Amino acid sequence: MAAPSSNTCGAMERSIRERVPPLLTDLYQFTMAYAYWRTGRHQEPAVFELFFRDNPFGGGFSLFAGLHDCLLFLRSFRLTDEDVEFLRSVLPPDTDPAFFQFLRGLDCSGVTLRSVPEGTVVFARVPLMEVSGPLAVVQLLETSLLCLVNYASLVCSNAARFRLAAGPKRRLLEMGLRRAQGPDGGLTASRYTYIGGFDFSSNVQAGFLFGIPVAGTMAHSYVTSFTSLEEVWPQTLVAVNGEKDPVNIISLTKGWLSRVCELLGAEPGKISEGELASFLSYAIAYPQNFLPVIDSYSVACSGLLNFCAVALALCELGYRPVGVRLDSGDLCWQSVDVHRVFRLCSEHFSISAFDSLIIVGTNNITEQSMAELNKKENAIDVVGVGTHLVTCTQQPSLGCVYKLVEVRGKPKMKISEDPEKSTVPGRKAVYRLVDAEGHPFLDLVCLAAEPPPEVGGSLNCYPLRCDDSCISIIPAQVACLRQDVFTKGQVTHPLCSAAETRAKVQGSLQTLHPRHKRLQEPDSYTVALSEKLHNLVTEIRKGSSNSRNFLLAN
Repeated sequence: MAAPSSNTCGAMERSIRERVPPLLTDLYQFTMAYAYWRTGRHQEPAVFELFFRDNPFGGGFSLFAGLHDCLLFLRSFRLTDEDVEFLRSVLPPDTDPAFFQFLRGLDCSGVTLRSVPEGTVVFARVPLMEVSGPLAVVQLLETSLLCLVNYASLVCSNAARFRLAAGPKRRLLEMGLRRAQGPDGGLTASRYTYIGGFDFSSNVQAGFLFGIPVAGTMAHSYVTSFTSLEEVWPQTLVAVNGEKDPVNIISLTKGWLSRVCELLGAEPGKISEGELASFLSYAIAYPQNFLPVIDSYSVACSGLLNFCAVALALCELGYRPVGVRLDSGDLCWQSVDVHRVFRLCSEHFSISAFDSLIIVGTNNITEQSMAELNKKENAIDVVGVGTHLVTCTQQPSLGCVYKLVEVRGKPKMKISEDPEKSTVPGRKAVYRLVDAEGHPFLDLVCLAAEPPPEVGGSLNCYPLRCDDSCISIIPAQVACLRQDVFTKGQVTHPLCSAAETRAKVQGSLQTLHPRHKRLQEPDSYTVALSEKLHNLVTEIRKGSSNSRNFLLAN
């Protein structure tokens, strides 16, 4: 699929400015910025890092997403007069008026962002983004950047897990807009579930903004709105072969319905006339896109028979019906029975189009039920997923954090009583080490000034969460994970379309060893500190312990 047009890109940037203005942040960002400004520290060079502490859903990996929106946000970051006047009304009344003049002139012209590429497989504790610039500005960016990355990465990772559960061949339709946490949540979900591996979305606006293929069938309400064949209008359809005389499709379908009932030994008296009317009406409107939901009444006694009759009539006129949707009951068993009937019709009536009819399954699908589809006999070609995909019911948040690691060139570290909340100080470089089979096996976090690891060379490192134990490794390949993407107010790396990022996701996942991709009880992926960075952490911890005694010493 082609990248979005310039008009679409403009719409996306306007969407970001409207959805994520500078005021979409926490109040304490502005109070801290004022305190920095008041003490003359607002221009001090500072570095923050964005990362998450645990892989989501009990899994072995995550996907990094949201960078595209972060870049558009940084490029358009500027407070308006109206913004500043509102801040004047909510900040304490003794705030120096000159601070508001300072805010009015703020932008991201002094900000640099280094980031892991969007769509990359990532792991807990690896710094995904490094944001550097004037202290007050990069502090103000915290909440917005977290908001843009947290949910995008979470729902993208959730989609990837659904894709792994479904397998590579089954097509997946995201249809969670009505169940999402508001319009923005729904739009974000549609975009990043596509990037994570889904094939289509029901969300029309997502198709417009992001170039995502959109798809849909029909709702039960459409079926149940019809009562009799008298409501079908028009009642004729012109054949594909160009014959000018329209054919009465109701009469044609009735004839086929009798033949289908005879073939299957069905009872015509149990067939819903209203359902048949709805199918005919829709088929007349879209004869090349006929895919109804067939469980509004009874799949076996009505829906399937009505579909076959209408579909056979369409085939006789030269059209190709698409298939059916099942939305209740035992989807596996029903799909097998539906496929059996399709095969019977194909063979008995010599209609080859019935061999390519698809079956769509939608019924409160979870990751677990998706995985179980592969263990049971079924004939489902496309699965539609809504609630459990977009709301991420297994885990509501990724838990990304944004932590200060350097000010004025000096490393900074949060030392917490909870070791999990301690941070790693200093500006860093991140390298992905790959084994001889082409699988990543360790992400190495180094100080930025260190030389990169050498291919084939032995190096010592300290895995996180391993009680300071040192290991020795020899990488077959080394890749630098982060790249400059925003410098001096400009996006310096090409913005990718959703389709391009989706391809990156699939490529990144393919390199990951199966033991790290297992949905249940995956092997832990190793993230380690270089010797120099490990030594720096140890020194700062010791220095912090010593400094706590300075009051007693005086």
